[in-house]
Amino acid sequence: MAGHSQFKNIMHRKGAQDVKRSKLFNKLAREITVAAKAGLPDPGHNPRLRAAIQAARVQNMPRDRIDRAIKQGTPGAGDDTNYDEVRYEGYGPGGVALIVEALTDNRNRTASEVRSAFSKHGGTLGETNSVSFMFNRIGLITYPAAVADADTVLEAAIEAGADDVSSDEENHSIITGVDSLGEVRDALEAKFGAPEGAKLTWQPLNTVAPSEDAAQSLLKLLDVLDDSDDVQNVIGNFELSPELLEKLG
Repeated sequence: MAGHSQFKNIMHRKGAQDVKRSKLFNKLAREITVAAKAGLPDPGHNPRLRAAIQAARVQNMPRDRIDRAIKQGTPGAGDDTNYDEVRYEGYGPGGVALIVEALTDNRNRTASEVRSAFSKHGGTLGETNSVSFMFNRIGLITYPAAVADADTVLEAAIEAGADDVSSDEENHSIITGVDSLGEVRDALEAKFGAPEGAKLTWQPLNTVAPSEDAAQSLLKLLDVLDDSDDVQNVIGNFELSPELLEKLG
């Protein structure tokens, strides 16, 4: 198992400071509602709901907002809005492969928004599975760096059955198999407490480094996608150097 990984540099997700708080809370609430509908409304017996609630707490989402989202997803207690999990795939500027994950109550609206974002910013939306073959489906568990030193987290992750660990000054990122995410998360939670995040995501098999012009267009595309209420996650196979990110602002 490698002690380090470039996984954190491959994904781009605007931080809470760059997203309007209301939009961020809407995305978190939607995931909580969908998780509650998909299983029991009790986080103790619903791993996906537990992970969604923890992600909301990390972003300081108010407890009453979390409770409302759970209630909305509870059969007989919430509304009858159904959200579909949809995945879009395509190429962004510079030939970057992108996977867009959404939760939507209107597939036509979301597809139109995503297609428009790609076309306006130098990308091309493809068919399902048009780029996902360039990625591995994985589990990703994240902890703040302060929870323990890198060696302690690495040892605990190995014992729990993780596949890889990457640690830096801010976070520990633990990569697991799809089927072992829950088991590894529970083992680490017993040792370190609740993680900041635990979810299924995508890891690219190889990365590309777009030119400065392509990177600038790519970041604009990512910003537009992230601005959509329906889009939950955007994952790409690009790698941008800290120097280029700083230059582009």
